Amino acid sequence: MSILEAEHICKTFNHTEVLKDISFSLEKGQALSIIGSSGSGKTTLLRCLNFLETPDKGVIRVNGETLFDADDPSTRQEAAIRKKRLHFGLVFQSFNLFPQYTAIQNVMLAKELLASEQPDYKARKKEIQEEIRAQAETLLVQMGLSNRKDNYPHQLSGGQCQRVAIARALALQPDILCFDEPTSALDPELTGEVLRVIKELADENTTMVIVTHEMAFARDVADHVIFMDDGIIVEQGDPLQVFEHPAEERTRQFLSRFTQG
Repeated sequence: MSILEAEHICKTFNHTEVLKDISFSLEKGQALSIIGSSGSGKTTLLRCLNFLETPDKGVIRVNGETLFDADDPSTRQEAAIRKKRLHFGLVFQSFNLFPQYTAIQNVMLAKELLASEQPDYKARKKEIQEEIRAQAETLLVQMGLSNRKDNYPHQLSGGQCQRVAIARALALQPDILCFDEPTSALDPELTGEVLRVIKELADENTTMVIVTHEMAFARDVADHVIFMDDGIIVEQGDPLQVFEHPAEERTRQFLSRFTQG
């Protein structure tokens, strides 16, 4: 069964149709790359999946549960939407770390806020905080940042900040990890370390949706590729098929701008 199903997603901003009848599904453990020119609707689609934007039409399901249905007002209530966001972890282009918190505090923060809402939090506060800290330390080791856990964001490189952001997204153990151009704010020499972490996550069968302009990475790491243009899915399929033998002329034109590595 598909872990994620998006059906007939539409979104309009100021009379401009940004997403036009988008439908796709994703299997558990798969990595999906979404490619396309700037303005093609990739980031808006990701924001709709994470409930940071509300689609005008369409349905979003995770693990068979309908999280959003534009025709069902009960799925649009803010309290419910906040809970639904927990199915998704989102890593932004520009890290969005809290500057006043250390790396490990950034990773722990959301989990602590969630834990504080639990009925047994006061009675088990010390134990719960120790568990959250241990998990955060494990994630920072996984990101190769164990010696940087007490550094503040301004003391870290862009690549290190992005790896902290990935650890923070993983801390909530989301069903689906989403990346919005995770390397676009990085200097070229720092891009590799972030892509390497994402590749390791793919090798561990982490379910991911990756919006990226790194074509070789999209081709080599993803199990499935979607090419978007002007708010529609022009072509989707196996990466080798889409990159080596695209069926659509628009896909061919787009890929011809990139020298294949």
